Amino acid sequence: MTFNDLKLIEPILDSLKKEGYETPTPIQEQAIPIVLEGNDLLACAQTGTGKTAAFALPILQLLATAKPSHEPGKRKIKALIVTPTRELAIQIGENFTAYGRHLKLKHAVIFGGVNQNPQAATIKQGVDILVATPGRLLDLISQKLLSIRDIEYFVLDEADRMLDMGFVHDVKRIIKLIPEKRQSLFFSATIPKDISELANTILTTPKKVEVTPVSSTAETIEQAIYHVNQQCKADLLVHVLKDKSIKSALVFTRTKHGADKVVKMLQKNHITAEAIHGNKSQNHRQRALTNFKNGSTRVMVATDIAARGIDIDELAFVVNYEIPNIPETYVHRIGRTGRAGASGMAVSFCDIEEQDYLRDIQKLIKRSIPVITDHPYPLDVSQLAPAPKKESHFNKVKSQRSNFRRNDSKGKPSGGSKRSEGPSSGSKPKKKKFFKKP
Repeated sequence: MTFNDLKLIEPILDSLKKEGYETPTPIQEQAIPIVLEGNDLLACAQTGTGKTAAFALPILQLLATAKPSHEPGKRKIKALIVTPTRELAIQIGENFTAYGRHLKLKHAVIFGGVNQNPQAATIKQGVDILVATPGRLLDLISQKLLSIRDIEYFVLDEADRMLDMGFVHDVKRIIKLIPEKRQSLFFSATIPKDISELANTILTTPKKVEVTPVSSTAETIEQAIYHVNQQCKADLLVHVLKDKSIKSALVFTRTKHGADKVVKMLQKNHITAEAIHGNKSQNHRQRALTNFKNGSTRVMVATDIAARGIDIDELAFVVNYEIPNIPETYVHRIGRTGRAGASGMAVSFCDIEEQDYLRDIQKLIKRSIPVITDHPYPLDVSQLAPAPKKESHFNKVKSQRSNFRRNDSKGKPSGGSKRSEGPSSGSKPKKKKFFKKP
């Protein structure tokens, strides 16, 4: 199948040709016709599958071919895309710019952490499509600087991440402010029970698209584990990066402080590196991303705020400096490489105290990750004791989510994760009993 077969209009096809797109990905192939037919959509697609185009292309076409409104005055916002992080919002905005370059449509991107005045000024001039993070959107609405009463197309992107970051109440507030008569598109990398319940409150008789197994990792990504003591991880990272074939690497830590610490260590070893996390200003984060994309910075060190929304061409190497304590987060992290069918490598440094996290990850992705033993800082995994028969961290997380739903239904605080970072970014692993390597 080609994009021509999807009955897209010529201006959009011209834009796709300029972007070098020839054939649609599975999510695009299945979702675009559904959206063009006017149906609500529930899509389960892991990161890196091309899902932004799956909703951006049909929305651009529907708006471009709609009958012009006879109402006088400025443009009214007809399409709203809500997404959890600033980086992802910016990326989606860039995609709308690329795909809609030959259309007479205007879009704007709004997010927190920066001065709101330029964003408000752009909206005042009139836009057709608005990409927004929940907090800034509600802030501007409360100030009567924008209205979403005329929305015809609503997209909730990265829904599972939205809940993980504690945005569920903001999402529910937004739903109450948009018209009941609308077309809604719901995208999530995973669809556990709580996500399914949220989807039921947003969608009306939706068509469902699931292009990959839930929480699977792309086959194009080669994965490996280094068993190493925590105090040797810095030296191991430097050792790994001595490989000159690694042109760029995205390194994940659990905490903001940890990210800054790794950057300082790399810089001392004459490796160009910058950090991106919630404590960095938006200008710093954008500058760091630009430097990383153009190759002037070799290593980007990030917390899970960057696990989604960073789309870097030909990024071939991801390092889990610290293994995430939420197994789904592992899938999202390594999904930064191996995008759109390209190959990639993801390595993880596993300390003794992270063994349970590794076991939960392998349980989730239903595969055993190969171990690299040929390195200068090996951990003697033969001395690890078998894991005790107890509730796994994976099951504990599901139980916590269940409690979240019960508390939420009673109107009580859920004690969930902070808004600025993902659920795994601020916690350190507790000491656990050990087990033999998988």
